[in-house]
Amino acid sequence: MSYRGWILVAVGLFATGVAFGLAIPDNFDSIFTEDIAAFEELAKIFGPFKLSTAGFIFLKNVSALLFSFIFSPLLCLVPIIALTVNGWFLSFVSTTFVKQESVGLLLAGLLPHGVLELPALIIGEAAALSFGAMVIIALISRRRRSQLAPNLKQNVKYMALAFALLLPAAIIETYITPLFFA
Repeated sequence: MSYRGWILVAVGLFATGVAFGLAIPDNFDSIFTEDIAAFEELAKIFGPFKLSTAGFIFLKNVSALLFSFIFSPLLCLVPIIALTVNGWFLSFVSTTFVKQESVGLLLAGLLPHGVLELPALIIGEAAALSFGAMVIIALISRRRRSQLAPNLKQNVKYMALAFALLLPAAIIETYITPLFFA
């Protein structure tokens, strides 16, 4: 499958997660009360307008993509889960936020960094899916093993692009996004 095909698969998995997040009942958010409190504590440590916060966000996102890429040969489960859970979480948090605030404030908070972070997620996870599938195929078919090294090389380039997009996204999330919530 071409990389463009893997991009479409990644978008489809993310959209599936979004659909699941939108289908969650209204009272479901009470389950995450403890998790929200933990995030608030973390936010106190890594507050806005700090270089350490941008570094933390960048490294967290890069390590998540790297983890997904490395473990993608395990039936592509990690990238599949990463895409659907991220889609689910985004839609779940967005619907909860819109109920308490407004769509405008949600978009102001998400769009500045999301226009870079979401494509980075899709690009990186598509590379992970492509690589994972190629490893599985290479294990099954001796004829296709010669395609593994070029596939890895190509997908490492896509991962580098995703990482490059995550850096300005982390900076924007640290220094611009908080301005909308001040």
